[in-house]
Amino acid sequence: MVFCCDIVKSEFSGIVYHANYLRFMERGRTNHLRLMGAEQQALFEQAEAEDASFAFVVRSMHLDFLKPARMDDVLDVVTWPVAVKGASIMLAQEVRRGEVVLVKAEVRVAFISGGRAQPIPKSIRALMKADPIS
Repeated sequence: MVFCCDIVKSEFSGIVYHANYLRFMERGRTNHLRLMGAEQQALFEQAEAEDASFAFVVRSMHLDFLKPARMDDVLDVVTWPVAVKGASIMLAQEVRRGEVVLVKAEVRVAFISGGRAQPIPKSIRALMKADPIS
């Protein structure tokens, strides 16, 4: 799934501040979930009916900053699932300017409910596994 970050903000040097990539990737993950399919809302409503306090939270993140983005660059954030396990999903993300990869990330997202890691509902796990790699 591709998510366009539009025009990026930069620091005085004209180079994008490293922490901004975290925001771009968060929006990319949120958009990735939204774009997975029309039934997604029903699946999340089903999970919420089982336990209203569920959430996905970032458990860990590994980032490689390869090249800088600059002011007025239009960026794409590409997100795809790598592994779906009991209570977590490993996602790969790339921030790109055209065909050039600027930042690579591995993100482990945990499914929590009631403040504790819980198994991901089967309906959501199946949806994540079915998503094609972009």
